[in-house]
Amino acid sequence: MTLSPARVPVAAPGVRRLTATLYGYSFLDEFVLLYPVYTLLFADTGLSVGQMSSLFVLWSATGVLLEVPSGAWADAVSRRLLLWLGPLLGAAGFALWVFVPSYWAFAAGFVLWGARGAMGSGALEALVYEELERLGAADRYARIMGRAQAAGQVAVMTAMALAGPVFAAYGYPAVGAASVLACLLCAATATRFPEHRGPATAVPDGEGWAASLRSGLGEARRDRSVRGALLLVPAVAAIWGTLDEYTPLLARDTGAADATIPYLLVMIWAGVTAGSLLAGPAERLGRRGFAALLTASALALAAGAGAGTPAGLALVAVAFGGFQLATVLADARLQQRIEGTGRATLTSVAGLGTELATITVYGTYAQLASTTAHGTAFALLAVPYLLVALLVAPRR
Repeated sequence: MTLSPARVPVAAPGVRRLTATLYGYSFLDEFVLLYPVYTLLFADTGLSVGQMSSLFVLWSATGVLLEVPSGAWADAVSRRLLLWLGPLLGAAGFALWVFVPSYWAFAAGFVLWGARGAMGSGALEALVYEELERLGAADRYARIMGRAQAAGQVAVMTAMALAGPVFAAYGYPAVGAASVLACLLCAATATRFPEHRGPATAVPDGEGWAASLRSGLGEARRDRSVRGALLLVPAVAAIWGTLDEYTPLLARDTGAADATIPYLLVMIWAGVTAGSLLAGPAERLGRRGFAALLTASALALAAGAGAGTPAGLALVAVAFGGFQLATVLADARLQQRIEGTGRATLTSVAGLGTELATITVYGTYAQLASTTAHGTAFALLAVPYLLVALLVAPRR
């Protein structure tokens, strides 16, 4: 791993501009009033849990197909370009969902949403890390990305809090229109990201996309520590990221009224936000501490989801906070181990692993939920985290 240049003051103009744009982008990227109610929209349109899971699989499959190519494109062309194109696709997808609700409109929307996610995955992390490295502040990456994700989670909670009264007063068209507007503002914010592709980071002229892809994958083949970091990201992020899609159904199973479900989801996302904000202090956790974090989070998830009461969702919030913290730390460790020009490509490879694992979890959840309660399915899917903790923990 290369040493970072001397740390610059936090108030340096370049760092200030980067972080202000990043936090604004992260907030608008997640300020989607549809988030807490779109599974309810699917159910009200007549979709079964199996059909919903098939849509989620299509969403992830789109990411699988586009994740690595979009990362290589970001390395070869411009990370900022992909960051403003992506939200425009999301806006189109949300408009389809609300104004022509049907299974096929939902499917088309998920394809657009999957493309949006693939464009941002890898490009954002690579742009932020290399801009910080250029400014001599790469050691602040985990803290800054944790705060950026916290800004996104605050946006999710704000959207959830607003979704209840807006939905009650005006229905799905209003929450859909607000979501489309947020996407358009997010795209406008992305155009303000700084991007300096100097000789140390740019792909050589004339080699383009294919060279970016070869460079990134070649580093993963050569460096065992990079391969380990690539595997850790999906091992941590996939399961809880998938379960998040089913939390409205878990909340409904506790007996909560539909109008109160967004507020219960706010509580869960408050836990996720706390996990993001702890990324800076927790950055020096060793393997033993990281394994303990995963174990405690898994146990909290199983106990909270299995309780079957609204109060039990408080433990789910604690668990999701722990998993979010572990996800930020896993990404930071990956960025620290990448030394070549294919940073966005390799980050996208980690994203590809997450998408593949996510598809498996969607299928598993559909099978579990068809025979058990949602709380039982959540509890059973906490078990793989205990296995990951055993693999991460240092051997005697």
